[in-house]
This record gives sequence, structure tokens and C-alpha cells, in this order.
Amino acid sequence: MGLRAYVIRRLLLMIPTLIGVSLLIFAVIQFFRPMDRLALYVGENPKAIGDFELLMDKYGLNAPVYVQYVKWLAEVLRGNLGWSKSIDYPVTKSMIERAPTTAEITIFTAPIIILLGIWLGVKSAVHRDRPFDHVTRTWSIVGWSLPTFWFGLILIAIFHVGLGWFPTGRLGEAANTVIHSDPSFIRYTGLNTVDGLLNGQPWITVDALRHLVLPVVTLTVVIIALIIRVMRSSMLEALNKGYIVAARAKGLTQNEVINKHARRNALIPVVTVSGMLTAGMLTGLVITEYIFNVPGLGMWAANAAIAVDIPAVLGFALFSALIFVVANLLVDILYAYIDPRIRLG
Repeated sequence: MGLRAYVIRRLLLMIPTLIGVSLLIFAVIQFFRPMDRLALYVGENPKAIGDFELLMDKYGLNAPVYVQYVKWLAEVLRGNLGWSKSIDYPVTKSMIERAPTTAEITIFTAPIIILLGIWLGVKSAVHRDRPFDHVTRTWSIVGWSLPTFWFGLILIAIFHVGLGWFPTGRLGEAANTVIHSDPSFIRYTGLNTVDGLLNGQPWITVDALRHLVLPVVTLTVVIIALIIRVMRSSMLEALNKGYIVAARAKGLTQNEVINKHARRNALIPVVTVSGMLTAGMLTGLVITEYIFNVPGLGMWAANAAIAVDIPAVLGFALFSALIFVVANLLVDILYAYIDPRIRLG
């Protein structure tokens, strides 16, 4: 099976998965109060747009369950995830406004974690039981054991409060004023680092980067430990395979054996872990965003849960499910690219 046919097959398999997720979430909806259920259908405050019973009839909430599901799914497919009572704002718009904040942290963090983690894991396996390996393993154990909130607070105490090098939040006051008050400033992407450059104001990009340093370092130190350990373990297993012994017997250099043969096959488990870690970061970094006062999806979802904001929580659940399904698809495609034998399964 070619790569294109494999991708098409995986795309088709996404459909029943997403339908299953929607059915599960819809089943949960049935346990809520009528007003909470109604808020999942309307795009504005249900208390201010008309008679309650008329709205219940309009959106089919007095109809059989299968009719309710079809109407609810139709609203979801139109991008209507309901009304958030905690912030008095549509759920979809709330998520769209906050998603770039979380995405910006992920964009700067995920490549560092994945690429550096793979490199360190490979080097650690190649130099097994040598000083480099001991240092790397110690880092991975200590890093994975560090509570994110504790390490983040330590960095704030040293580099923000003590030295004043890196601020918390998302932007400084001057940059924030320009972005939100200057009509000439255009929000092309929602990413401050990118929009600053596109608007010809690189000082905003620099300011945004300074605010990203502490959360990126916190996440990198803590999460990279997992990539290192998985890559090291997978690489050690690959180095003991028969084809590696045969490659060395043919006279291939150490770099050729490692880079062309062992590392490629050792990447498969790392691809899985990396895909799920990236998806997890895209769906919200609750602790990190709270610690560094970054108004992203994680902070928004946590506040919605605290306020028992049903439409917001379920909208976030749908978004998270979509992200993880897409992440699984990309992981499967990478599998097939790294090891063509997988396409035959």
C-alpha cells in the first residue's frame, strides 16, 4: 500500500472515532439541567433572547434523543459550541481568542523538547555508562521528578523577582497597549512574536520572546526528561539488533550505523510520545499558564471548570478530542514514513 492510500485510509478511520467522541459527550449532556443544555445550542445568552419554552422547542430539546443529537451536532459543525456563562461570551470565540496564546508557547517549546531530547537520548545510548550518559540520565530523573509549579516558582523568584531579567504574563504594558488600542496594529495570526514582525514593530516581538522564556524553560526541563528516557531505551534496543551487527560487519562507520540505521528505527516510540506531548500542550497548559499568568486555553478551561460552566467545559472537551485525533493521524503517517512496513498492516 502506498503512502497516499495509507493516509486516505487513516483519514476515513477518523470519522467513526470523532462520531464516537461526539456521542459520548452528547450522552453526558443528557444529565444536565434544561438551561445548561440550552446554552450548548444557542450562540448568545439564552436568558436574554426570548421565551425559554419556545427556545426549547426551537432547538428540539423536547424532541426524541436522536433528534436532539442531530440538532446539536449540526450546531457543532457550524462552529457553535454554545454560550459560556462564566464570561458571558460564545464558547467558540473564547477559545479562538485564547488558542494562539497556548499555541505560541507550544510552537517555541515542542521543537526544543523533541529535537534536543532525541539528540541527548541518542548520545546517551551511544555513550552508555560513560560520564555523558550518567549526566543525561540524572537530568532525566531529576527533571521528570520536578513538580512544574515548584520549578516555575523557583524560576520566577530568581529571574523575575531577583534579577528582573524575564517578566511573567504575555506582554509588557507598552506592547499590550499597542496591540489592543492602536487601530493600525493588525492581528494577523494572534501570535505576538509573529504579528510584531508583520506589523513592522520588532520590539513587540522581542518583548513577547522575553515573556516566553520562563514558561518555555520550565516546560523544557520537565518534559524533555521523558523524551530522553524513551529515546535512550529505544536506541539501546536498536543497537543490539541483528541488522546493526551486520552493518558493522560490512565496515560501515559508527556515524553511518547510528544515523542511517539505528536512529531511524529507534524513532518510532519517540514519535508516539512526541505527538501526544505536543497535543497535550496545544490543548492547554493549566499549571504553567497559571504560574506565569498567561491567559491561554489551559487557564480558561480551568476557570470554566471551577465555575461549573458546562458549555465551556464540553466545548473544550470537543476541541481536545479533535486535537488528539489529528495528532494520532499525524503520528500514524510518520510511522508509515519511517517504517514503510507499517503500511502493510
